Amino acid sequence: MNIKLSPALRSSRSTQIKNALDANTNPGYIEVYTGTQPATGGAAITDQTLIGTCTLSKPSGTVSDGVFTLATIGDDVSADASGNIAWARFKDGAGNWVMDGDCGATGSGAMITFNTVTAIAGGVVQITGGTLTEGNA
Repeated sequence: MNIKLSPALRSSRSTQIKNALDANTNPGYIEVYTGTQPATGGAAITDQTLIGTCTLSKPSGTVSDGVFTLATIGDDVSADASGNIAWARFKDGAGNWVMDGDCGATGSGAMITFNTVTAIAGGVVQITGGTLTEGNA
């Protein structure tokens, strides 16, 4: 799909995502998984392995010109499992699914980036950044 939106519409859509992540009094969070991202957002986890969970700031980020940039994200200081991080599931502070996105190493162009996508059980899972650019591809 190739879609181009006006700057105002892009920012409005990005703000809706930010507001969904910030909807609860508790901060939202990101669960990171191995394996193939489900074809449908929010679909059941099947053979994917949960590597870790990182907590979003409150507010979760900022929006400018249709780009939602995540604020500082808390590390998971004890990964649940070892493996290669492939995708992420975003939830609000009440545990409601908001969106799924791809993951990669810094510079990969993925929505969520890490200094390394290889995690070791008990080790630190550290997200180095996250951005979502709305409808300008």
